[in-house]
Amino acid sequence: MAKAWLKWSRWFLGAAAVGAGLLFAFVAVLDPFGMRVHAGQAPRPIMDINQRFMYPQLVRSGRFDAAVIGTSTMRLLDPEVLSRGLDARFVNLAMNAATPWEQVQMAQLFREHVGVPKRLIWGIDTTWCEADATDETKRVTPRPVPAWLSREVGWGDWPKLLNLTNLEIAGRLVAYKLGWSRERIRGDGYEVFTPPEASYDLARARGHIYAGHGGAVSDLAPLSPPAAVTSEQIAAWRFPALSWLEESLAAFPKTTQLMLVLPPAHLAAYPREGSVDWQRYARCKSDVAALARRQGALVVDYAHASPITAQDANYWDPLHFRLAIAARFGEELARIGKGSAPLADGAAAVLR
Repeated sequence: MAKAWLKWSRWFLGAAAVGAGLLFAFVAVLDPFGMRVHAGQAPRPIMDINQRFMYPQLVRSGRFDAAVIGTSTMRLLDPEVLSRGLDARFVNLAMNAATPWEQVQMAQLFREHVGVPKRLIWGIDTTWCEADATDETKRVTPRPVPAWLSREVGWGDWPKLLNLTNLEIAGRLVAYKLGWSRERIRGDGYEVFTPPEASYDLARARGHIYAGHGGAVSDLAPLSPPAAVTSEQIAAWRFPALSWLEESLAAFPKTTQLMLVLPPAHLAAYPREGSVDWQRYARCKSDVAALARRQGALVVDYAHASPITAQDANYWDPLHFRLAIAARFGEELARIGKGSAPLADGAAAVLR
């Protein structure tokens, strides 16, 4: 009995080892996250919707010399529009809910793998102005980027590939190669992630836009007079993540054209103008403009009342605008990047 059990155990362990080896070989050969991608090599089709895992290979491929970085408020910027307008090869590396720390890591990866980047467009959301933005607990989301994906990959990293997520994405890649599926995100990082325009419903959108105000359309007009703010309150305002931003910008070559963009969220996403929180945010924007001047960067500010941000029908929710606004956003940034003035409706303000 003991001999039979020992024999069965050996066969079982042997079969398990062979099975694990075959699964590892399957993932390693397909390389769904592009761990073997280097300059001059085409990245793998993007089959995962988690941008954090898929974008490093786009950077390492060397196909792009310009990038968009930020959160989902920058994801609808079409790299093809920017590439045509600014004579560069753009990739969109913006990630859903990307923290300031994650954005800095992506900027570093881009800078290190592109010899002399032509252009960088960086979306600066209100998260950059949070007093606790640099706290350890705020550095990553529940979907963090493994550190080994954002650097050169060594042999010691390969065993980390054998997990259910990699098997799933490798399976999707096989389906793509067989013509049974299509890539989840375009090869330059662009994806229309908002619902189909034909399904837009203004009443439902307003429910999302004003969810933070109890769901009812709120009075967003400026407070008059503005709230009183003491000198002690002003002295206590801190924006620690801006030091990360300035350090990251300073590391880029002087020839890189840097643009910081405060994207056009709906007014309901900001503190009410004139409130203490709004005045604090205005101070943060002023600090962003000051560091941009020190680093030779241009700041384009959409984060104020305008024909874009004040119109409910332009948005799906407080942060995400519709495709017509996305098209105007990209075309106007290309226009400004070439040295022209913003459109005359005042939606964009260039801070110098």
